[in-house]
Amino acid sequence: MDPYGFYRISAFVPVVKIADPFFNISKIYTAIIKAQQNNVDCIVFPELSITGYTCADLFNQKIVIQSAEKAVGELIHKTENLDILAVVGAPVLAFGKLFNCAISFSKGKILGIVPKTYLPNYGEFYEKRWFESGKKIKGETIFFASQKTPFGVDLMFNHKNVNMGIEICEDLWVPSPPSSSLAMAGAEVILNLSASDELIGKNNYILNLISQQSARCRCAYAYSSAGWGESSTDLVFSGNAIIGYDGNIVASSERFLISNFEVTADIDIQKLRLDRQKFNTFTESEIQEINYRKIISDYEKEYTEVKDIPVPNCLPFVPENKKKLHERCEEIISIQAYGLMKRLDAIGCKKAVIGISGGLDSTLALLVTVRAFDKLNLPRTGIIAVTMPGLATTSRTKNNALELMNLLGVTALQIPIKKAVDQHFKDIGQNPGKFDATYENSQARERTQILMDLANKEGGIVIGTGDMSELALGWCTYNGDQMSMYGVNASVPKTLVRYLVEWVASESDEKIKQVLKDICQTPISPELIPSGNEDITQKTEDLVGPYELHDFFLFHFLRNSFSPDKIFYLASLAFKDKYEKSIILKWLKVFFKRFFSQQFKRSCMPDGPKVGSVNLSPRGDWRMPSDVNPELWLNRLNSL
Repeated sequence: MDPYGFYRISAFVPVVKIADPFFNISKIYTAIIKAQQNNVDCIVFPELSITGYTCADLFNQKIVIQSAEKAVGELIHKTENLDILAVVGAPVLAFGKLFNCAISFSKGKILGIVPKTYLPNYGEFYEKRWFESGKKIKGETIFFASQKTPFGVDLMFNHKNVNMGIEICEDLWVPSPPSSSLAMAGAEVILNLSASDELIGKNNYILNLISQQSARCRCAYAYSSAGWGESSTDLVFSGNAIIGYDGNIVASSERFLISNFEVTADIDIQKLRLDRQKFNTFTESEIQEINYRKIISDYEKEYTEVKDIPVPNCLPFVPENKKKLHERCEEIISIQAYGLMKRLDAIGCKKAVIGISGGLDSTLALLVTVRAFDKLNLPRTGIIAVTMPGLATTSRTKNNALELMNLLGVTALQIPIKKAVDQHFKDIGQNPGKFDATYENSQARERTQILMDLANKEGGIVIGTGDMSELALGWCTYNGDQMSMYGVNASVPKTLVRYLVEWVASESDEKIKQVLKDICQTPISPELIPSGNEDITQKTEDLVGPYELHDFFLFHFLRNSFSPDKIFYLASLAFKDKYEKSIILKWLKVFFKRFFSQQFKRSCMPDGPKVGSVNLSPRGDWRMPSDVNPELWLNRLNSL
């Protein structure tokens, strides 16, 4: 504050990259330098500005939390010669829980960390899924970014003789915001780190909230909300920088900008103090006192030596014990069938349409559908199973499909797609001799069209056959085999599909057993590129990598939230007798590239039953923006 009582505040909205803390601190650092040059006393950034607000389930990834802390430490070190007070948003792990926090620092020292009090968990918000409320945390101290620092909602900061309090986004929207108590305790400036998505009319509401709160609290109120770079999967974050002062909006930014931007205002602190003295009702509230303060012990250095651990199961989705495997298979197929039964019953449907390729996934889906119909006492003839030989279908898979359908007693149809696809190629000008993505995906979409139209004609639903491993890698055609009306295999990994089919084979008569056995021995292939003979030359695992590796990666990434380097270490142990480390690393990079880039297919995946602890449904276990940058994970792998 200058001799006349003015204090300069800036609310800054940086461009962010989701889950890329080091990119984000580069933007924040540049903003702090510029603000210092412009004699700004205090600068506030948006909620979770270090990681991006829309990380979703990536907040459960250790690598994100560790990188955020390291990035904050680097930012503080780089600004140690600056006397500006800066406040950034970051996830902070404390007491075994994750908190959505505001970190205040100046001249290379963390002054304190304030956790968010009120976590929205309604509508489009799911913060309680990842974070804990800091409402009851008072008087604590933690070790963060190599510094011992106060931690709690009972913190107030004095900078250049100005008292400041912090609240985070939703904290402002509740009937009794923390800023009210902070102001009555002496805070003259309230800093709000926010990430509020854009809705019609919402901006005016926010402006009114800030204006009214700054009036009631007789304070300045600086608000910075997330902008360009946040995910647009389901929401739009337009960016918003607002400064309110004693009932007025003294500075506000444009929205929907695609660059960094800020607003700055000079606040007359002396006037606020005089107003508070004049209006005596302002202080007529009791403030709860904190009678104790706990101090944590010094941080102990971590050991860098890698410990010897038991070799992990290379097939984590498959129990090693045969008895447990038998029980698991029976339970999974029962869950799949029960889910389908409920769906059929709920919509009053007595028919199902399913495409049968002669491969593992469609075979399992057919077996599950048969069980569901049997349990519901529906005739198996209501299952309309369709094999649709295409431009590269071999007689082996086609014959297995036809024989299995006939042995199971379902309604079997054979609808070749060659003429329809040839006509489609002609219509869109596709060279039929060019074996590209259009060539392949056109066949998948033609098959899906047939199934959907048959379902309409017969009054049934299309049963999805794709498995979880394919969804993880995005190895499915968007609006082709990716789409159905109920996906019974949606949470079954590829390595488990084979065991499930083998288990059904062991429980079946000899003829069905022989067909299922041959299906299990058939190479995994989309059969979309012709080979000129009856051999299956287009093998999926040659193109995207071995499914046993990808399922291993998937399990430890989602179930355990392990970092990529740890996954690589474990895979190197599990597969040491089968794959060279360079091969494992190669396919691990492919996994992360595909997993991140193909989220958009999972974001609109059909309903399907969850059968295990790992699932990719956007409505349950895995919510992730469709436009996350995997650079953080790939950089870690590139450093190995």
